[in-house]
Amino acid sequence: MSTPSSVPVAPPLPEACAVFDTKPWRAPEIVAAEARITVPTMLAPQERQFYYWAARDWARGAGAQVDLGAFAGGSTARFAAGAQAAGHGATIHAYDRFTAKEQTKQNVLYAAGVAPFEGRDILPLAQSFLAPWAAQMRYHVGHIPDLGWPGGKIELLAVDAAKIATTTDLIAAQFFPALIPGRSLLIQQDFLHWSQPWLAAQMWRMRSAFAPVAHAPRDTVAFLCTAPVTPEIIEAGRISQASDAELLADIRAMRDALPAAWGLNARIRKTVAALRTNPGVRIAWQMQPPPAPAP
Repeated sequence: MSTPSSVPVAPPLPEACAVFDTKPWRAPEIVAAEARITVPTMLAPQERQFYYWAARDWARGAGAQVDLGAFAGGSTARFAAGAQAAGHGATIHAYDRFTAKEQTKQNVLYAAGVAPFEGRDILPLAQSFLAPWAAQMRYHVGHIPDLGWPGGKIELLAVDAAKIATTTDLIAAQFFPALIPGRSLLIQQDFLHWSQPWLAAQMWRMRSAFAPVAHAPRDTVAFLCTAPVTPEIIEAGRISQASDAELLADIRAMRDALPAAWGLNARIRKTVAALRTNPGVRIAWQMQPPPAPAP
């Protein structure tokens, strides 16, 4: 069932509002520094810049930086380089199966200049790319919910592995309680991607502990953790068993809670259309694109 409407929406901390409203990740210095990181990634430019800025200027070394869905290390490298530049020595945890299909190798890795190679294993490639930050790195290889979180506080948590609704619930249960109220950022990398409508619903249901503070095009929305993520909040945020009607209501409520200045209504409408086009589907790669809107 949907979270009761009486649950309060967590306001972002005033100082956080001021920082994020200026979009400091778009500063020329950040743009130039991030551009020197050449590890291949599927992130868009502003997303890459946001990762680097969050690790360098937002994080204070209060906890680990965790990348759920590291692929070949592109997003992880932005965290690691930012942490290194900040000098606080945060540990970077990279989670992934570290495998790639041939088409992905062609489209992302070979297109970025990686020499063709046999097989699907990309862990050695990721480790090679991330070698400059080897002392900070910890690798977790396999299915993320099976691996879990070993313990300790998390200051930055990037999620690019919530491709299945059940996995989304498991990630929340295992990682969100380690977030630090008033300090930790939850970076939902696919928040605006039409193929994962459950993400907007999840964040609406957990609104008493998270406030949206930044949008980095294409798809990323970052949330500030504003309260301890208790078992009750985890339970309220479960979405894998929600009906389409419940998800639609939650997505629309989340849309109305996002800052109007971000101009995301069209993106949310596409998410709603995708859910209607794919009734009952809760796996991203099984979702069919919604029809294009009439001109």
